[in-house]
Amino acid sequence: MSQSPSEMHATHKMAGHRAGTDIGIDIGGTFTDIVFRHADGTSGHLKVPSSRGAPELAVQQGMARLFAEHGVMAGRICRFAHGTTVATNAVLERRGARLGLITSQGFRDVLEIGRQSRREIYDVIVPRQTPVFLCPRAFRREVPERLAADGSVVVALDETALASQIDSLVAAGVDAVAIVFLFAFIDPTHERRAREIVLERHPQLYVSLSSDVDPTFREYERTAATTFDAYVKPSLNRYLAAMETDLAAMGVAAPLQVMQSRGGVSGAAIARERPIRLFLSGPAAGVVGGRDVAAAAGIASIITVDIGGTSCDVALVADGQPLVRNEGIVDGFPVRVPMIDVNSVGSGGGSIAWVDGSGALRVGPRSAGAEPGPACYGRGGREPTVTDASVVLGYIDPAYFAGGSLRLDAEAAAAAIATVAGPLGMSVVDAALGIHRVVNAQMAEAIRLVSIHRGYDPRGFALVPLGGAGPLHATTLASELGITKILVPARPGVLSAQGLLAAPVEHEVFEGFGRILTQTDPASIRHNLAALDARAAALMARDGVAGGISVAHSADMCFVGQSYYLDVALPDAADEALIPALYEAFLVQHERIYGHAARNPAMIGNLRSVYRSQPGAAHMGAADAATGGADAKGVREIRIAGLPHSVTAQIYDRSGIAAGARFEGPAIVEQSDTTLLIEPGWRASVAPGGALLVQRITKEG
Repeated sequence: MSQSPSEMHATHKMAGHRAGTDIGIDIGGTFTDIVFRHADGTSGHLKVPSSRGAPELAVQQGMARLFAEHGVMAGRICRFAHGTTVATNAVLERRGARLGLITSQGFRDVLEIGRQSRREIYDVIVPRQTPVFLCPRAFRREVPERLAADGSVVVALDETALASQIDSLVAAGVDAVAIVFLFAFIDPTHERRAREIVLERHPQLYVSLSSDVDPTFREYERTAATTFDAYVKPSLNRYLAAMETDLAAMGVAAPLQVMQSRGGVSGAAIARERPIRLFLSGPAAGVVGGRDVAAAAGIASIITVDIGGTSCDVALVADGQPLVRNEGIVDGFPVRVPMIDVNSVGSGGGSIAWVDGSGALRVGPRSAGAEPGPACYGRGGREPTVTDASVVLGYIDPAYFAGGSLRLDAEAAAAAIATVAGPLGMSVVDAALGIHRVVNAQMAEAIRLVSIHRGYDPRGFALVPLGGAGPLHATTLASELGITKILVPARPGVLSAQGLLAAPVEHEVFEGFGRILTQTDPASIRHNLAALDARAAALMARDGVAGGISVAHSADMCFVGQSYYLDVALPDAADEALIPALYEAFLVQHERIYGHAARNPAMIGNLRSVYRSQPGAAHMGAADAATGGADAKGVREIRIAGLPHSVTAQIYDRSGIAAGARFEGPAIVEQSDTTLLIEPGWRASVAPGGALLVQRITKEG
């Protein structure tokens, strides 16, 4: 396979030395975070407001500031990693391609029929449960072709009918096509020939094949994944191409890397071919950053809570490995694509508080975002938000928000909170406490969904808060869940951007296998994995990674008759012991997740190979050089839920907390990218790597 110029450049840069500057950019709903790290270990960060509808503008502004204010030289940038929400936003905002679907005769309506399960079973008017908006029926076409379940040809592909259908779709205005043929995951020959015909006649079209996107069985899930991929492909391609053009115009020669939803990065050229793997790109980076910071502190099992302006993203890392699921949720629709198991709820600093028809206080999911932002920003916002409540309660210093770069209006915050306090018949302060109680309850439930609901006890994990608002809620959430350790990174507000620099280059390939375990020859598993390894190795080579690669193999397994799989790591065993060892590993995992594991026959649904380069490091040292002990720079009266009166909190500057310092709550730690609230009953100290370790005070001390 020939390489594009950008891919050849990527090979040159990634295989060469690393003497230069690494850049990580994460675009969030409210702020775009940028971190840089020089080869000598010095580093820094900045935040710029995100640009709705034109995310590349924030990147351009941020890079201009890096050059002007921080002395970063474009020609010295050797790595440029990016987390993007373009793919997700294209779905949420319905701004994807005008899409055509070509499928086997008789299967035109698979996308609309879906499965019998329904999310809203009690609604009188049930909304659509399948993503029909991706491709309405008028744009779904059938062609004569058919494979049997063993891959043998029942009906040959009718190329004349295919040509007629694609010409008709193009005349109707489609700019992307998804091709999904029955049993193409067993033999993709018909799909690949169909792509050739489509591109011969209409080379401007974007094409996605189910045998490339999701080569496993279950027709609806495979159809949905392929149509999602094709739907976002034009906008993602345009965005990444524009990003590469902008970087070249700035003089940045480093290849563009993009975070995937599974937690690794890939080159932009490969990302454009498989855009479905970029869903939840940004949240995945935060999990990688949290894992790396925790590893520096000697902690292997953590729960990350990324609270930004619009949402709260929660994930679990067990023994150094983030939980990965093989099916995610995008805009409420299941999408079969591997991604870090991130549970997102519409609870963030900009979430708007309101009173519903029954007189109950609600928070979110609607957000003030960056434009106009919370009322306290003074940019025209009038509705009460969580950030406004934090100002009213004394947690945030209006004069030191974002390091003093944005002065907040405390009176505007109080006036906004008063709009819900009045209908609730309570004071402004009590209403602000209520807003925090509601939003904290929502976040705690999100944590339960990725821990207890996955078979993990959250009390055995440390909480790692990140995002601009994460540390503000950390001790409250930990108390609610019985967690006794909190690890606050040096720069929690930009940890997702830091995580981009820690993420390895990673490529995963998988395929359907479909064999009952007791009837499976170990040699057939080895043979199929060897083919998967060859494909993964080729992808790594395209991204310029030649050595230091780790390989992980796994199997999707279930009991015979079950509908859904568990991803089970393939044991390191000789052929004669492989099948029994794999079965026992499956039983252990089934017991942990579901609480039982009868010794019934099991089967392998899919096989998977993951190639991963050596990761970088998110750790970038302390936020600023510590200049003394943990001496408070002042005090402030704050209100805390559960206490009938205000308490006096010691105020610390993060840059003044030296190694060995210890102090107790109530306290507030301020820094340019976040504010940490330490409630009474908690003690803080400096952990290895510069993070703050906040622990519950026990009777034993």
